[in-house]
Amino acid sequence: MHRSVRIAAAAGVLVSAQAALAQPAMDNPSGDLPRNLTAAERAYLVEHPLVAARGGAMPSGPLWCPPEYAPCEAIMMSWNGSSSWKTVLARMAAQITTVGDADVIVVVPNSSSQNSATTTLQGAGADLNRVRFEIKSLNTIWIRDYGPRFVYEGGVRVIVDHTYNRPRPLDNGWPDYYASRYGFASYDLPLIHGGGNFHLSGAGDAYATRLIADENPGLTDSEIIGHWRDYQALETELVTPFRQSIDSTQHIDMWTIPVGDREVIVSDWPLAPGSHEDNVCDGYAADMAAAGYTVHRVPALSTGGTHYTFTNAVICNDLVCVPSYTNSTASQYNAQALATWQAACPDKTIVQIPSQAIVTAAGVLHCIVMHVPVSSGGTDPSIYVRSLNQGGTFEPGESVEIEWISDDDIDTYYVKLELSLDGGQTWPVVINSFEVDDGAFTWTVPDVYTTRGRVRATVFDLEEGTGEDINDADFTINGAGGCVADFDENGTVDTQDVLAFLNAWTAGDGSADINQDGSINTLDVMAFLNAWVPGC
Repeated sequence: MHRSVRIAAAAGVLVSAQAALAQPAMDNPSGDLPRNLTAAERAYLVEHPLVAARGGAMPSGPLWCPPEYAPCEAIMMSWNGSSSWKTVLARMAAQITTVGDADVIVVVPNSSSQNSATTTLQGAGADLNRVRFEIKSLNTIWIRDYGPRFVYEGGVRVIVDHTYNRPRPLDNGWPDYYASRYGFASYDLPLIHGGGNFHLSGAGDAYATRLIADENPGLTDSEIIGHWRDYQALETELVTPFRQSIDSTQHIDMWTIPVGDREVIVSDWPLAPGSHEDNVCDGYAADMAAAGYTVHRVPALSTGGTHYTFTNAVICNDLVCVPSYTNSTASQYNAQALATWQAACPDKTIVQIPSQAIVTAAGVLHCIVMHVPVSSGGTDPSIYVRSLNQGGTFEPGESVEIEWISDDDIDTYYVKLELSLDGGQTWPVVINSFEVDDGAFTWTVPDVYTTRGRVRATVFDLEEGTGEDINDADFTINGAGGCVADFDENGTVDTQDVLAFLNAWTAGDGSADINQDGSINTLDVMAFLNAWVPGC
């Protein structure tokens, strides 16, 4: 199901990558454009080089970038190109929505295209209950290269968006649009890039060809690797690309794919032993084996100007979609490729998708989809408090911005904010019981004293599921009462303070309202003792 539209979380984070493009936009091309640059696009970029988006916010919470073999909620597709290309999409969608146990998000330019796509998808056997349509014009089918990269920040899905390495503005704008529409926090990765030139494992390793250095000539290798570390918590290795005469994209997904945290499939070149491409793959396979990976080899070849690969596949939960070909030279390796995949992924269903119609455009199955991982809370929402994580000292009446990001499998509803005076053991003060989940609330600090303040945010979804998070560090509020534990205010915390507090509490004296909630009850006893035990 769609998540309903809501205001984007983390105000100020959604910075459009389009704003960074200093050159005038090229006319919006569309249709069956190849994955590689066209001659017209190359000429355009000579006069109008791309500029990466920079200067936006960076993730501040703990990050984990899920691999493609992690649990998947949905697969994105762009309904573009020839009818034969759309047939490839439909055949994958049929497998993904049934065997793959995931939704398919199909981006179509208009309602007429949606109707046509529905007919094609239904004819291919897709479960239409698991198909979500988005009406938005895009330039091309190659959504792997420009689509949103999802990362978990504090357990919440966020989007990391690079500047697409093609002058295709509708494609480049898709991640921003999707983030804004569905309330995902989004960060602009300051790199010009094509997403197919990137693979990662769940253990934090990542790989790209040195094409990325050519695309970002103003950055050193260390700076490029540092950006991926800062935005995705990955340690990236740059490797030698194929020759453009063999693979015009020079993307790594055309010759390798991780299938586990320490397992990978790498192309082999039986018809071109000793070639540059064979040497690149052999060297990479040896390096991965030396690093502790289990390495599987699968045939690849180039014939008639087309690079035929069996690593450009799509893993979706317990399904793998693998290309097969009808070219007379390539087809003889279909069975061997299937056997390799079955050996590498014995617990998954391997399905061959006829791909001859699209491989001549410099990409195959992996190139035309983008993964959307599951919400970490499952059917419950998740939330991460982004502010107050370094502690601090605040004065009564001071305005403090409480910021958070949230996520759900359907949609969130509202957020409840609470204050603890004892490091999170009790939550006597309600800051706001019903705050719209817009990612921020301006809090007026109350007139209380604590050195162990914490804020808890609880998010509720439309099905009454909840998720919560507490800021990471204690903070101080310099309010009335000074040290709560020194109840008799003689400068010493001892048993006399306990007796003085109990006398006031029994008498119902206002001084015993330790948590400042307007009531004198056992919560005040707990708050006092929690302050008294550690002392002042």
